[in-house]
Amino acid sequence: MQRKKILYLTDLNYQAKGRVYSEEDIYITGKLKEIFDVVLCHPECAEGFEDEADLIVFRNTGSVIGYKETYNSFVNRVKQKGLRTFNTFTGKADMNGKQYLLDLTGENYPVIPTVDSADCLDMLPETDNYVVKPKDGADSIGLEFLTKEEVAVRGLSGGRFLIQPRIDFEYELSFYFINDKLEYALYAPDKTKRWVLRQYHYSDDDLLFAKKFIVWNTIDKGIQRVDACRAKDGRLLLVELEDLNPYLSLLEVDEKTRDVFMTDFINAIDNA
Repeated sequence: MQRKKILYLTDLNYQAKGRVYSEEDIYITGKLKEIFDVVLCHPECAEGFEDEADLIVFRNTGSVIGYKETYNSFVNRVKQKGLRTFNTFTGKADMNGKQYLLDLTGENYPVIPTVDSADCLDMLPETDNYVVKPKDGADSIGLEFLTKEEVAVRGLSGGRFLIQPRIDFEYELSFYFINDKLEYALYAPDKTKRWVLRQYHYSDDDLLFAKKFIVWNTIDKGIQRVDACRAKDGRLLLVELEDLNPYLSLLEVDEKTRDVFMTDFINAIDNA
């Protein structure tokens, strides 16, 4: 039987605080090549290989801000030519920017309340400090912490920025899904060290929380990471729904969990 040809898009040189993207993708592709024919390249070089691939896997490519025009062209080709991708480019979350945080706020989902104009601060819980970030940002690029007075002086309007109350949370946690199956969950017990992660033993209510956003989104096939924080009152609130190229912290989990993940990943790719 002919082996499936996989075009695996990644940026092995991408620098991220607290994470080494290249190590994760080298591990993953090392496993994939046992089953598939795998070619690695950066999204900026993808066009010449796309038509030869049975499936394009979009993985640790870093923030697309650095190559936004190339990214938009790639997505247009995917839709126009019917290229098969994993993830499928049908999501409503990070692959389209951060508008979804406003949408989810308006739909009363358990998300950190979000507005996109200083004129709408009265719609947020009363607070003295705000998180402000570009609507098309990622990876904390452009993120600032501002006082109420600073937000007013800056006059943030025009829908280019997201404004959220700065939440005093207990810890951050992430749920990692392949398609609609939760593979594992990790959390940062020290909230000053976001990427020092430990296994998180989630409850049934935690799982219901995470799945709520997987159901809300419209990814047919792919990997998603649901990032949340545990508020002081015990509630979970969505921080981010990463449905484009979520870093998996796969080398931080135990061997059994990692093996199950890779088995499910290979099966998902094989059936994509």
